[in-house]
Amino acid sequence: MATGGAAGRTTTTTDTDTDTGTGGAGAERLRRWRLVLGGDAADGTGCALSGQDAAMDGTLAALYGRGDKGRAGKDRSAGLGASAPSVARWLGDIRTYFPSSVVQVMQRDAIDRLGLSALLLEPEMLEAVEADVHLVGTLLSLNKAMPETTKETARAVVRKVVEDLEKRLATRTRATLTGALDRSARINRPRHHDIDWNRTIAANLKHYLPDYRTVVPERLIGYGRASQSVKKEVILCIDQSGSMAASVVYASVFGAVLASMRSIDTRLVVFDTAVVDLTDQLDDPVDVLFGTQLGGGTDINRALAYCQSQITRPAETVVVLISDLYEGGIRNEMLKRVAAMRASGVQFVTLLALSDEGAPAYDREHAAALGALGAPAFACTPDLFPEVMAAAIEKRPLPIPDTA
Repeated sequence: MATGGAAGRTTTTTDTDTDTGTGGAGAERLRRWRLVLGGDAADGTGCALSGQDAAMDGTLAALYGRGDKGRAGKDRSAGLGASAPSVARWLGDIRTYFPSSVVQVMQRDAIDRLGLSALLLEPEMLEAVEADVHLVGTLLSLNKAMPETTKETARAVVRKVVEDLEKRLATRTRATLTGALDRSARINRPRHHDIDWNRTIAANLKHYLPDYRTVVPERLIGYGRASQSVKKEVILCIDQSGSMAASVVYASVFGAVLASMRSIDTRLVVFDTAVVDLTDQLDDPVDVLFGTQLGGGTDINRALAYCQSQITRPAETVVVLISDLYEGGIRNEMLKRVAAMRASGVQFVTLLALSDEGAPAYDREHAAALGALGAPAFACTPDLFPEVMAAAIEKRPLPIPDTA
C-alpha cells in the first residue's frame, strides 16, 4: 500500500492486517502510521520500529526527513548528503524495500528535493537507478552538461526505457492505424484481388437468393493499393520546453513506430525558439531523444510555419502539435496558420501533453482559441494516442477524454 503523509513521505507496507493476538490489527495500523509520520515526538503513535522496519524508516528519513524541520521543533540529522557512495547505497536500499512504482517516485523526489541531478552525471549512479520516462527526461535536460564518460551509460538507460515503451505501445498502434488506413482507403469499384469479401457480403445480405443459395453483390467494397504508395502523411510537431519532457519521450517512440509503417510518411519536428527536423533519425528514437534540447523558450508560430511548408497533400495530412501552448512567438500568426491548414484540408490535432502525468498546466486562452478553430486541445495518455490518430486519419471526431 503506497501512502503519503504530512511530511511528504511515500511508503509501502504489507497489505495484510494479520491479527497475531490481542490488539494485533491496531498495532499494525500504528506501525503503518509510524512509518508515514516519521517518528517525531508529535507523531503520537508511541510505536518503536526494529529490524527491516527500522531500515525502511531510515531510507525514508534520508529523503523526507528534511521536510520535518521546524514541524516538531527539531532538525532530524538524516539526509543523503553529497556523498556518491551513500547515494548508491540509498538507491540500492529503496529498491530492496519498495516496489518499482514507489522507487521511481522516490527517485524523482530525491532529484527535486535534494538536488541530485549532478550525481546522474556519474556512470555508477546511472547504473543504480530504476529507469523510467521521468529519469529519461532528466537525463535529456542534462545532455549538454554530461561528460563523455557518462554518455554511453546514459544512452543505455534511455534505450532500455525506449525499448520497453516500444514493446508496450507498438503492436496496438500498428494494428489500430492499419485498420484506420484500410477503412479510409475503401473504394466501391475495386479490382478483383482488392475486394474485401467479408464487408462486401455483409453489405449485400439483403440480396441473398435462397433458390441459388448465393448473394448477388450489387455493391463491391474493397481497398486501394495502400501497400504500393504512401497514403497518409503525419507531422509530429513537439514542444521541447522543459515541462514537456515526458511528452517528448513518448512522441519520439510513437514517431519511430509510425515511421515503420509503409503507408504513413512520418515527419518529426521539435522546437523551442528554434526548429529542428529530426525525421532522418526516426529509425532510432534514442538518437531522436539525444537530438532534443529540453528547456528554453517557445515559438509555436515558427514551428507551425515550418510544418506548413512541408505539406504537399493537405487532404491526406495529419499535423499533431504537442505543446502546453505557452507561446513566445506571434499569437495571431499562430492561430492564422492553424486556420489556414484546416481550411486546406489538413487534420489538425492539439495535444497539451502525451503522458500519464494527469492534467497538465497550459495556456487556457490559446487552447480555447484553437478549439474555436475546430482543433480542440486536450491531454492524451499514451494508451489513447493510437485511437486519436486513427480518428484523425479517418476524419471522424476525436476521442477527447472526459476531464469533468
